[in-house]
Amino acid sequence: MGDGEAAVPSRFRTVCVFCGSNAGRRKVYADAALELGHELVRRGINLVYGGGSIGLMGVIARTVRHGGCHVLGVIPKALMPIEISGESVGEVRVVDDMHQRKAEMARQSQAFIALPGGYGTMEELLEMITWCQLGIHDKPVGLLNVDGYYDPLLALFEKGAAEGFISTDCSQIFVSAPTASELLTKMEQYTRVHQEVAPATSWEISELGYGRGGDAGAATPPAAAAGGAEEGKGGS
Repeated sequence: MGDGEAAVPSRFRTVCVFCGSNAGRRKVYADAALELGHELVRRGINLVYGGGSIGLMGVIARTVRHGGCHVLGVIPKALMPIEISGESVGEVRVVDDMHQRKAEMARQSQAFIALPGGYGTMEELLEMITWCQLGIHDKPVGLLNVDGYYDPLLALFEKGAAEGFISTDCSQIFVSAPTASELLTKMEQYTRVHQEVAPATSWEISELGYGRGGDAGAATPPAAAAGGAEEGKGGS
């Protein structure tokens, strides 16, 4: 949090953060997770994340929780003994598999941020970008490009556009920035400029609550969702 800075009103009630269950080899990554957690708290934004208590997941979850904002972790049963060490952080919702995890995280969130991470983080990020391209949702997607971590991925996107696989307007689906404050400010200002493949109401993805008249831009407030998640608390 900035010294003496007042809280910044946000258009987002809840943001989903994708990040690694590892901390990375350099302290700069944990520092970035800590900074992002503080920035979410400063703006009064609740957190949805992968439910782990280790690595970057643990850093951001504890930071947001200690700052007084709501934390919802969504984790598959199989990963609980691997990604939760000691006490869980905040509310934990246990699901059956990775597909349900991503769907629930997306349904509960109004925007998505990717911290540095491995295959899983990148896969989650790319799925949210793809869903936005298809028209399933129109929620902002951001990359926190810590110390140039995502530069090779951004270069690949540029290559895809240059080779005709990514349309020019779709290259603006996501935003990126090196700091949490700059990234969230860009995401607050985001408006869709690409033409979606199909309107959100034509998609039928029941686990997301989208399709057949569903609101792809809406999110269920944590308080409203908490009732059905009590059985997942504490890893039971």
